[in-house]
Amino acid sequence: MSDPVKRVLLAKPRGYCAGVDRAVETVKEALALYGAPIYVRKEIVHNRHVVQTLQDQGAIFVEENDEVPEGATVIFSAHGVAPVVYEEARQRNLRAIDATCPLVTKVHNEAKRFASEGYDIVLIGHEGHEEVIGTMGEAPASIQLVDGPAGVDAVEVRDPARVVWLSQTTLSVDETMATVAKLRTKLPLLVSPPSDDICYATQNRQLAVKELAPECDVVLVVGSTNSSNSVRLVEVAVDAGARAGYLVDYAHEIREEWLEGATTVGLTSGASVPDELVMDVLAFLAERGYADVTEFETAEEHLTFSLPQELKRDMRAAGR
Repeated sequence: MSDPVKRVLLAKPRGYCAGVDRAVETVKEALALYGAPIYVRKEIVHNRHVVQTLQDQGAIFVEENDEVPEGATVIFSAHGVAPVVYEEARQRNLRAIDATCPLVTKVHNEAKRFASEGYDIVLIGHEGHEEVIGTMGEAPASIQLVDGPAGVDAVEVRDPARVVWLSQTTLSVDETMATVAKLRTKLPLLVSPPSDDICYATQNRQLAVKELAPECDVVLVVGSTNSSNSVRLVEVAVDAGARAGYLVDYAHEIREEWLEGATTVGLTSGASVPDELVMDVLAFLAERGYADVTEFETAEEHLTFSLPQELKRDMRAAGR
């Protein structure tokens, strides 16, 4: 009796989303236009390989604006920043370029609008995540954080008829809706955001994994441990029926024992992962007999975002 054919189900869409692509290109274009060094507040996106590559090209990553020399160029990451960060940059005479993903900016604008209209805002997200810190900074007196269904009981509001929920863009769709459902049992008049806060790319990548996971013994997710959307993909894979799920930055981090007895391996990557890292994993798997690769497509993505206006203005002035 012949051995079963080893195969890989390769998720599509996977990897870079429009917001990540915009942010990474912003750093590259700034380096080309202004020259090194270019300072970046926080990691431009949550991926070790991307950050190291940009460092090698002349980007210097810092935690706060006070680490940037006065008058230098600083880029704010795709995850967004609170208004106080812009003010700090202004006071230090920094050339600030905002690489915040437009979908994160949308949530910031919703927070400002609802706060100005007297709503209490329940922000669903992970405490300490840069995106959450930035969003809460827009209206700190009006926003309270709920990190999953377990946090709902602690929610207190001024007027149960004027409460809205917003969310971090990179969460698990299923867990977020579970949190919303529990919130509604406590606050029946809870208002939803005008449109989904969880970004299209996060939803598409989760859907692809949810569809392929039941056929997989193991699902490998390429991404960094501080990447919220990458971590969620592992959780989604296991919840959807995969025997196991693992997160790796690089192919060499895959342990041989993970593949023992596995006939079908699912493969995807987080929204901040360049596809070259996925190709490295495919090569690793091919060397171990997983040569049959089928792309598992569940959605097409065509969205693109233009570079930040302040950068485009300087590029035009330089004839680029």
